[in-house]
Amino acid sequence: MTTPTAFGRALCAMITPFSPTGEALDLPGAQKLADHLVSVGGCDGLVLNGTTGESPTTSDAEKLALLRAVREAVGPGVPLLAGVGSAHTAHTVELARAAEQAGADGLLVVAPYYSRPPQAALEAHFRRVADAVGIPVVLYDIPGRTGVRIEVETMLRLAGHPRITGVKDCAYDLLGSAKVIARTGLAYYSGCEETNLPLRSVGGTGFISTVANVAPRAMRAPLDAYARGDVAAAARLHHRTLPLAELMMASGLPGTVTAKALLNAVGLPAGPVREPLQPAATEVVDGLLAAYGELMRIDHHIPVECGHERRHGRVLADQAHRADPDQPARRADQ
Repeated sequence: MTTPTAFGRALCAMITPFSPTGEALDLPGAQKLADHLVSVGGCDGLVLNGTTGESPTTSDAEKLALLRAVREAVGPGVPLLAGVGSAHTAHTVELARAAEQAGADGLLVVAPYYSRPPQAALEAHFRRVADAVGIPVVLYDIPGRTGVRIEVETMLRLAGHPRITGVKDCAYDLLGSAKVIARTGLAYYSGCEETNLPLRSVGGTGFISTVANVAPRAMRAPLDAYARGDVAAAARLHHRTLPLAELMMASGLPGTVTAKALLNAVGLPAGPVREPLQPAATEVVDGLLAAYGELMRIDHHIPVECGHERRHGRVLADQAHRADPDQPARRADQ
């Protein structure tokens, strides 16, 4: 099945590294992490200033500074999507225009949250944003956070807009998603790691993943196997990611907290989370490191089918060694 791949199949919803106090961005750290995710991890593109990037607690100026810094680090050939969604249409339009000027290749626009607008108002919101810019818009459907679903019929109407080209799908409705995929050219990206392969099997494009901050090769490997036609390998590789994905995304802590805990533990830039989020407890980090070490022990040698590996000699084996539960692990607070 042919699927749209404008931004590639493996996109990381990148965290936003902060200074040790959390009061400022760590822009050199963001550049280092972005380069690592693309050059070593095999990510096709990055999504900045999303939920994982702590967009509710970063200023507009910080969002644009992060986008510019990451663009400088990865160069013009790596797709960057900027999260610009808010509960206020005029503010979303302002952020969208600013992100386009700062170098974004596309925009991730979440449904307005809290106010729970009806479908006609949702449609008008997205059209206002798409009309205001000249780059592609990816709709973000995550009713568990926003309180409102982008319904199938609304998606079908919005798909006719020339700049609305994709969806980040966190609706947990495979039937609804498949109906939209079957009737439109929208690129559907799974936003929930457990649905990465199931969504791909019904015509989805790829994923936008929080877990890819720490295990990018392992997350994309099932989709690469599926693209080769090896469905059994795809299923096996997908199953291997589930223990870490469950701990990171379904254990009661936000994915931002667990991703930053692991990145700090393995020596990659992350820093603290901003309040109201709180850091993961020691026992939580121990469990995360054990699951991460096991996944890396099995899968760190996986080849990556992409065009962004600029330094072939760098691999994830050093991180796997540090994350192995049988080896001394450097804790996030050390």
